[in-house]
Amino acid sequence: MRIGLITEGGYPYVSGDAGLWCDRLVRGLDRHEFDVYALSRGERQEDEGWVPLPPQVSRVRTAPLWTAEEDGVGYGRRARRRFTECYGDLAAVLCGTAATGPAGPTGVAGDASAVEADRFANALYGLAELARDEGGLVGALRSETAVRALERACRAPGAQRPAREARVPDLLAVAAHLERALRPLSLDWYDDAGLGAVDLCHAASGGPAALPGLLARHFFGVPLLVTEYGVRLRAHYLTAPRTTPAVRALLAAFHGRLAAETYRRAAVVTPGNGHARRWQERCGADRAKLRTVYPGMDAAPFAEVGEAQESAAYPDALVWVGRVGPAKDLVSLLHAFAEIRKARPGTRLRIVGAPDGPEGAAYLAHCRTLAARLFPDEAGGPHTVGRSPVSFEEIGGPELPSAADAYAAGALVVLSSVVEGFPVGLVEAMFCGRATVSTDVGAVVEVIGGTGLVVPPRDPRALAQACVSLLRDPARRARLGAAARARALELFTVEQNIAAFHGIYLEILSRTPIRRALLDATGEPVPFAAPAEAHLPGRWTEPTNPLVPRSSPGWAMDPPVRPTDPVSATEAIR
Repeated sequence: MRIGLITEGGYPYVSGDAGLWCDRLVRGLDRHEFDVYALSRGERQEDEGWVPLPPQVSRVRTAPLWTAEEDGVGYGRRARRRFTECYGDLAAVLCGTAATGPAGPTGVAGDASAVEADRFANALYGLAELARDEGGLVGALRSETAVRALERACRAPGAQRPAREARVPDLLAVAAHLERALRPLSLDWYDDAGLGAVDLCHAASGGPAALPGLLARHFFGVPLLVTEYGVRLRAHYLTAPRTTPAVRALLAAFHGRLAAETYRRAAVVTPGNGHARRWQERCGADRAKLRTVYPGMDAAPFAEVGEAQESAAYPDALVWVGRVGPAKDLVSLLHAFAEIRKARPGTRLRIVGAPDGPEGAAYLAHCRTLAARLFPDEAGGPHTVGRSPVSFEEIGGPELPSAADAYAAGALVVLSSVVEGFPVGLVEAMFCGRATVSTDVGAVVEVIGGTGLVVPPRDPRALAQACVSLLRDPARRARLGAAARARALELFTVEQNIAAFHGIYLEILSRTPIRRALLDATGEPVPFAAPAEAHLPGRWTEPTNPLVPRSSPGWAMDPPVRPTDPVSATEAIR
């Protein structure tokens, strides 16, 4: 079959999110044909180029999300009226209804009326139809008309309090964000030679990547599959800038409404873990459409370490591996290590990882300062140089040339995060057969199962007690490590990920009506004339007889049966 793979800020670019996962999926499903539709996030990403593409990628089309030139489209009176109505309805939904949850207004359709959900959808698709008819939407979204429509919605009766309190800078900020978020509506991908030619759209994330899939479904009836390893609405809450309540409420309402519409129209939604699945259900996703598919990871680089016995060279070493940042809460880990050192003075802590951006670099410097204060250099005498029990290292050096070597550098792997999605580093430690102590955040419990110890986040004492209990019991560490490796090989490999998506592709196509009408000899459509397997290379069936026109049923094509003389009842008895 022909798959339209839609990505945002990732594949086929060298850098970005989910690029490795998409590349493994495309290479693993080599019997399908892929058209890649990529939305880039920055000029630097485009300059770095693409990864080598396999032969099953027949076409790549790209578009920037980070910039949009003026389209120069001048709307007539009727087009301006259509835009004002659609954009006004969109803004009215964002201002007029907002569900209140633990994190504040979410604007999800699960807590709003179906009428408002349909109103949002009609406004969204109305803008898309206008963009296709007129040749673009960028200029209109940047116009004063858009800002005035947003202002009228905020001042209308029934608007929520944060919307009513919006000032001019707030309206300009929200209008600018909506313009960036709705840029995919103006792309030239929506024709019979573009997304209309694929059998299935697979959006590699929600948000902007799902918009082209929604439009392909709206314009051509192409089924949509959405994969989310990180829910976009959750990411918005975690990364939203510090703005006014009005801006936060309106943008949260937009992202919540878009997520709800995506889940409603998708044929299947595949969360990457149970944590993401709960977020999707909260945003209105139908449980019947959800299929949890764990990320596929390559276990081969960790096979040698996983199959070997626990290294005796580091019997009292703890290892932390990851990208250094505030969310990893290394401060709590350092305080926990101070407690561990009281119980086991010879223990070492190896923190392995590079900083995650400028904020991560500042946080790493703070952690180094804290470690120097908590653990002065240990010297054997007054004239010798000591060594701190805490070391900060990076993968790629002479001691730790690979990630597998980093996990093998200790008897116990620790995760101390306060925010976590799918813990990739934890799975890598499980591939290496290492016992783990982790904080109960994100999908950690789901990944670990019963193969490691889990403690509350921001609790150094509990973290220290769990680590000490495993350091004192090598046999238990070995049992937990073996169980962790078996669990990871069963659930989190590339092979299981590819097999799951292969089955989902066929499931969706088997339930999707044919969109390209094939006609018989009389000009009438032939039902079920093009099964899903028809798009796969190779011979699937033996040559069959030509189709029989519907006007001539099959029994009429047999040779005629000659009538016989009537036989009496008495003769028949004989």
